[in-house]
Amino acid sequence: MAQILSPSYIVDYVNDAAVSKAALRIPRLLVMSMLGGMYIALGGLLALVVAGGATGLLLENPGLDKLLFGALFPVGFIAVVLTGADLFTSNCATQMVPWFRKQVGFGDVLRVWGLSYFGNLIGAVFAAWAFAYMTGLLSMSHPWAPYIFKVAEHKLDAPFLVVFMKGILANMLVCLAAWQGYSAKDTLGRMVGIWVPVMTFVTLGMEHSIANLFFIPAAMMGGMHATVGEFVVNNLIPATLGNIVGGAIFIGLPYAWLYSETDGKIEQPAETTLP
Repeated sequence: MAQILSPSYIVDYVNDAAVSKAALRIPRLLVMSMLGGMYIALGGLLALVVAGGATGLLLENPGLDKLLFGALFPVGFIAVVLTGADLFTSNCATQMVPWFRKQVGFGDVLRVWGLSYFGNLIGAVFAAWAFAYMTGLLSMSHPWAPYIFKVAEHKLDAPFLVVFMKGILANMLVCLAAWQGYSAKDTLGRMVGIWVPVMTFVTLGMEHSIANLFFIPAAMMGGMHATVGEFVVNNLIPATLGNIVGGAIFIGLPYAWLYSETDGKIEQPAETTLP
């Protein structure tokens, strides 16, 4: 029998964790965020190598290839949640709870978002250079190299509004994954709760700004012809804005309102038993 924590308890837990994070000193939050960026990048690298290397599957069963890519990517996000690293996109939702309850100011929210984004950027780009480029995994001698370029080029060619809307859905699912991960009391339950929504957004080809801080720079290091300006304007800005809307407006604020402080903060986790 598996046990999960009640939704009201999860929101209270998120609130307390977000308040604590807002109080962290800059160096600590930056290091947590750098680790988060690296973990997301490593999950992305694993997915690229395995799905991109399955050339026959890619040609004959593109849907299954997308599923394979999506099934492997959550490794990084699971590591973020289970090890206490930090991710900007999750913060988009979690920081809304104490802000709605007036326990932190909007300046505190922006501080967490900014430091988290900056740390994730450093970690993801470092991983692209150290673990993808310097290890030779981006060499054209590998069967997955063209796949890496195809993924990055597709992200850069999409219209602004398309990337923005994909960013909304991506972070709705990412934040849902975090919420579900918090609901479980055991490691396996947390992993499954995280894996399903993250697998879904990746398989659907949605836009996650932090993942893109790995995918596109890695392709650029491997020889893809694109400028930093094109990356920022064509993908990073609309994906980031979409992620903020998806996390803050569609997940964070609704749950903060549904399980508001006026309902009474619970002291012990209420449990729901599942078969």
